[in-house]
Amino acid sequence: MRILVINPNSTASMTGKIGAAAHAAASPGTEIRAVNPPGGPVSIEGYYDEAMSVPGVLQIIRNTADADAVIIACFDDTGLDAARCLTDRPVIGIGEAAYHFAAMLANKFSVVTTLARSVPALEHNLHRYGLAARCARVRSSEVAVLDLECPGSDACSRISAEIGKAIVEDRAEAIVLGCAGMADLAGRLAAEHGLPVLDGVACAVRLAEAMVGLNLRTSRLGGYAPPPREKLAIIA
Repeated sequence: MRILVINPNSTASMTGKIGAAAHAAASPGTEIRAVNPPGGPVSIEGYYDEAMSVPGVLQIIRNTADADAVIIACFDDTGLDAARCLTDRPVIGIGEAAYHFAAMLANKFSVVTTLARSVPALEHNLHRYGLAARCARVRSSEVAVLDLECPGSDACSRISAEIGKAIVEDRAEAIVLGCAGMADLAGRLAAEHGLPVLDGVACAVRLAEAMVGLNLRTSRLGGYAPPPREKLAIIA
């Protein structure tokens, strides 16, 4: 089984971290290929960055025919619906995957993300996925995405502090880490706080394996119908 993992931003070090997390979660025999567009935003922090990164994501999907499933490794689920129009292979966003896993593990979960400007996009997605009622709160740790790539930064301690507040103030029973760049922190934070802490990359990998194993494909009817051929020509 081959899974294509796309980091929509152009920061290669983050792609490496995401790839390592995906490999760690994958079953034996699953091949992980982690990639990012050559250009575009170096981080995705809000609606503008998200929109600017979508063409690069779609180009990668269009030009990669040998994957059995595709993972969009940005917690905003950047370009997810458009990507599903390009292929009948399962396309999974790490945000959507983590939310569904959390809803099956706890009555209420909170999300701890990066900057405050990212909060509205995540809240919008929770409503769209029908899971807003299960999320106690989307919290900002005020950690910039690229700070997660800096050795010696206080990013982990600030995220941990926000988790502590979520447990007390939100009565959260599980925590979803709201950034792919936090993928390497889930294990230690779960042990520190004594509750499930979910990394969307790992959740998406396992979900992708299950979908491929069940021979499930993205519907070609309605909203995910393929675009007309002439419109595909604009994707290089």
